[in-house]
Amino acid sequence: MSKRRWTHQTAQKIADILDSERNIKISATVVRHLLYKMNYSLKSNRKCLSSGNSPDRDSQFGIIKELRNEFNRTGDPIISVDTKKKELIGLFKNSGKIWCQHASKVKDHDFRSEADGIAVPYGIYDTVKNSGLLVVGESADTPEFAVNCILTWWQQCGRVQYPDAKRLLILADGGGSNGCRCRAWKKFLHEKLAQEVGLTVTVAHYPTGTSKWNPIEHRMFSQISRNWKGIPLTSFNTVVDYALGTSTRTGLHITACRDEHTYQKGIKVKDKEMKSIPMSRNDLLGKWNYTITSAEQNACV
Repeated sequence: MSKRRWTHQTAQKIADILDSERNIKISATVVRHLLYKMNYSLKSNRKCLSSGNSPDRDSQFGIIKELRNEFNRTGDPIISVDTKKKELIGLFKNSGKIWCQHASKVKDHDFRSEADGIAVPYGIYDTVKNSGLLVVGESADTPEFAVNCILTWWQQCGRVQYPDAKRLLILADGGGSNGCRCRAWKKFLHEKLAQEVGLTVTVAHYPTGTSKWNPIEHRMFSQISRNWKGIPLTSFNTVVDYALGTSTRTGLHITACRDEHTYQKGIKVKDKEMKSIPMSRNDLLGKWNYTITSAEQNACV
């Protein structure tokens, strides 16, 4: 037997090659039968190899569990936040199928230059109330935008559902606009939530490569994607409307709104300004777990 192997040829193609190169007369059906007999079948790649786990991964999951239990006991709000995949606005293909008599015609290429805009959906999911808010930004995914989205959630939902709350737990990924190393994220949390609203903000980040355990991913984003699959997102209002129409049998309720502000990229926070932020880090894994208070609260302590 030669060393030649076929990786993606059809059974008919293999039969033709055997006939032309080896003078072996065989049908595609027999080739297929022999391949199955030797336990061969067409297989795709499987995404199952980890790119490396943090040695503190299990410890961080334990800390997150303890924080959630503590906030649940006191009845304080717990929110999971993240930025959903950005969406091109216009007649572009959206994966999925829908029941209809005629398929929508969309452009054959997804060129950003032909888009009417790029939607930046930022989500806030309340793990206690099983409800969420999707803020559809039209500018850039910046730390200021992320914190403004959380502030919008508090003004529209949080302060009504938790009138006596004085503190807030935020579960976030380790990177992006709400990343653990992002100074601007901490700066705006202090200015907009701690100073303006008076909340004590505790943040717990999921380690790199574990974002799929962030509740918003499988409890909220997956349901929104399912609701608008196969629908061209032709306007920012379309994105908002389909998010608003998302619900589940388990009681998930989602509200949505647009954020038409323009956000500046690359805001730098100097060492002096960073040191002035009243922030205490957890004794264990303080890089991922910290609490930010207002200057007045810090003075009282």
